[in-house]
Amino acid sequence: MTEQLQEEKVFKDPVHRYVHVREKLIWDLINAREFQRLRRIRQLGTSYVTFHGAEHSRFNHSLGVYEIMRRILVQFSRRIDLPEEDKLLCLSAALLHDIGHGPFSHSFEKVFCTDHEQWTQRILVGDTEVNRILRQVSDDFPGKVAAVIGKTYENRLIISLVSSQIDADRMDYLLRDTYYTGTNYGSFDIERILRVLRPYDNRVVVKHSGMHAVEDYIVARYQMYWQVYFHPVTRSAEVILRKIFERVRWLYAKGYHFAKRPDHFISLFEGEIGLDDYLALDESVVLFYMGEWSKETDAILCDLCSRFMDRKLFKYVEHDERVANVEWKQEIDELFRSIGIDPAYYLGVDSPSDLPYDIYRAGEEDERLPIYLLMPDGSLEELSRRSDIVESISGKRRFDHKLYFPLDLLEDGTRNPAVVREIKQRLRIDGIVK
Repeated sequence: MTEQLQEEKVFKDPVHRYVHVREKLIWDLINAREFQRLRRIRQLGTSYVTFHGAEHSRFNHSLGVYEIMRRILVQFSRRIDLPEEDKLLCLSAALLHDIGHGPFSHSFEKVFCTDHEQWTQRILVGDTEVNRILRQVSDDFPGKVAAVIGKTYENRLIISLVSSQIDADRMDYLLRDTYYTGTNYGSFDIERILRVLRPYDNRVVVKHSGMHAVEDYIVARYQMYWQVYFHPVTRSAEVILRKIFERVRWLYAKGYHFAKRPDHFISLFEGEIGLDDYLALDESVVLFYMGEWSKETDAILCDLCSRFMDRKLFKYVEHDERVANVEWKQEIDELFRSIGIDPAYYLGVDSPSDLPYDIYRAGEEDERLPIYLLMPDGSLEELSRRSDIVESISGKRRFDHKLYFPLDLLEDGTRNPAVVREIKQRLRIDGIVK
């Protein structure tokens, strides 16, 4: 359990400068096949179509989370005496927290109703190289790491370090994603935050003098969601990606003869996917199939795959669901059908939402762990009671509804011009479409 490498290993990192590895267990986990798979899964899914630098992977994000956790434990060691197994548990959970992600992450999850945290736990306790490495600590150690990921582990301090409203995961992805997208929205003073984090009564709190650094962190997260993660162009690519998966699944169910049979996805379509099949999926596999499906005789699948591969994305208009009711959507669908455009695949409503900070409510303590300030007298105060900035956004969920559609098909000159004009009027397209 405490075996150290003969010589410390370091990874050059653009965000943290260096990632330091001293424990043989961590080094072995990094080199496990399931962890190496994360090199082939982008951290930001389809964001690379919007921000061309966003090609970074779940692999380098996971290393970054591990490095932040390592630094937190160094800070905490001056205040509490954590057992060696608990330290390894923190480091292992930080490193492996995203190991269950599928290709294109959340878009993939929406279509196939999968959950990356559940897959992470299956990988940890299943017949995998990662499991065999973790069992070198103890037979129940893989289960402990899985319990931390699942937020059921008995030590709440360890859970809050991996998953809370201020944790190693969020701190890394904000800094990493802002670096690779070339933006500044996610910047905050991580050095200051790490200095003011404190272990207190089985939880992580913030020294009161660090309140302004935490304010900056929360505002950075708020800005990143609305400027980067929910960017409408990225969401257009996600809509097309989801439609591709839906079309392939529908065609398979109908017995369509694929020129390139979707072998890697059949167990998903049939709801019987096993661990080996899941681990065989990554973005290189998906992109290979898209290239093949862009040559299929099915016009819809061919077109959608070509759009995704060649970045011929859907346009969008603002779509307020309170105004655009079910009857309105049905009328738009019928207008699209009347000119030969299938609304099931060429109309997509996307409505992401974000809750930048929230105070837990009764019965929801495990879902929303608030950020507490450690006051000079030793008492705790919830952050929004001291911070006007945080209080102003606390508990406020913001939505952004958009309707995506192929403007190029409406304007290709082959459709009934009267119907096209009516569609444009209904969608309030006035010549300035985004």
